[in-house]
Amino acid sequence: MSENESTVDVLIVGGGPAGATAAIVLARAGRAVMVVDKAVFPRDKCCGDGLTTLALRELEALGFEPAMVPSWQTVEEAWLRSPSGREVCLPMPPDGIFGATAPRRELDDALLRMAREAGADVREGCAVTGVTQNSDGVEVAIEGIGNVRARFAIAADGMWSPTRKALGLAEPGYLGEWHAFRQYATGITGPAAHRLYVWFEPDFLPGYAWSFPLPDGRVNLGFGVLRDGARTGKSMNAEWASLLERPHIREALGPDAQLQDRVTAWPIPAAIDRATLSAGRVLFVGDAARATDVMTGEGIGQAIVTGRLAAEAILGSAATVASMYEKSVRAHLLADHRLSKVLNGWLARAWIARGAVRVVGLTGWTRRNFARWMFEDEPRAIVFTPRRWHRKFLKQPGPYR
Repeated sequence: MSENESTVDVLIVGGGPAGATAAIVLARAGRAVMVVDKAVFPRDKCCGDGLTTLALRELEALGFEPAMVPSWQTVEEAWLRSPSGREVCLPMPPDGIFGATAPRRELDDALLRMAREAGADVREGCAVTGVTQNSDGVEVAIEGIGNVRARFAIAADGMWSPTRKALGLAEPGYLGEWHAFRQYATGITGPAAHRLYVWFEPDFLPGYAWSFPLPDGRVNLGFGVLRDGARTGKSMNAEWASLLERPHIREALGPDAQLQDRVTAWPIPAAIDRATLSAGRVLFVGDAARATDVMTGEGIGQAIVTGRLAAEAILGSAATVASMYEKSVRAHLLADHRLSKVLNGWLARAWIARGAVRVVGLTGWTRRNFARWMFEDEPRAIVFTPRRWHRKFLKQPGPYR
């Protein structure tokens, strides 16, 4: 082997939540793991920074602690605003943490530190330039490292995965199913300082605008819309500017709110039902697997799940890694994805969105348990998948109890 070649059991391309999770699980199991990322951490990542109960349960199982994120904010209540202006408060169940916010700059850095501590070889500032594979393994050319040979590779390198492109599997012109804008704001003195807001604006349906609280009078402010071909970058920029002047949003933020840094925009891939999940000895996870929730645009929990499932498949029989991974992903995510697509179609109609918020606010029971459902404490399609039923349905304690 030449000086610019190295060999590992598993090479992971991408150090975000999906890649870091896979690295943690594999390294703890004794596998030789290398993680490469073209970025240098900590780095910012366009995101709403929200953590659902799904993400929190996965993080707790990894041994992740909230104190590892300096700007961690536990969410105790979520507020929904109907297209008609009706507001409903959804209190989080009291026995654990069912929602939180964590800036991706801090969350991703903490997860990657956990991967290092588990024994993974993490290389930052290293871009992939080529991928080849045969029946025995994968060989990846990486800037600053050379060629790395691995028995398996995990592509956790985002929506426009360079690994997918190098393998000739990219879909020309793919722009994702959703598009989102995000900017941080400071000086928040209104109720948004401690409330998580979801605003179902009539002109965004089935999308929504949000304000997610962070410590020290800061919020993550943004909106997400379905990519339907009707909106352009110019029109969405105009919608972003007008959003901040809507009276109910200005009131929630308070008179002293100031936008911080620049606004960022990003596409959201939410098509797990038609994504290529594996190619030979390469497994695609997170955004590279288009695993985002098609109804909410939330992707951190799904990224961690797919990273864990990829690692578990590799730890199984070498002959069935790809088939086991694909089977596991579809069992965990496909039914929920299909139901969410149906619900999205319904929520595009303002009268249905208004009715849904009204029903959610009927009683304390509906408000409390809708919060569990919205934050994915149980699989969204559990009603239609009896194999997932269990005695503690809607009653189990939350993570970090």
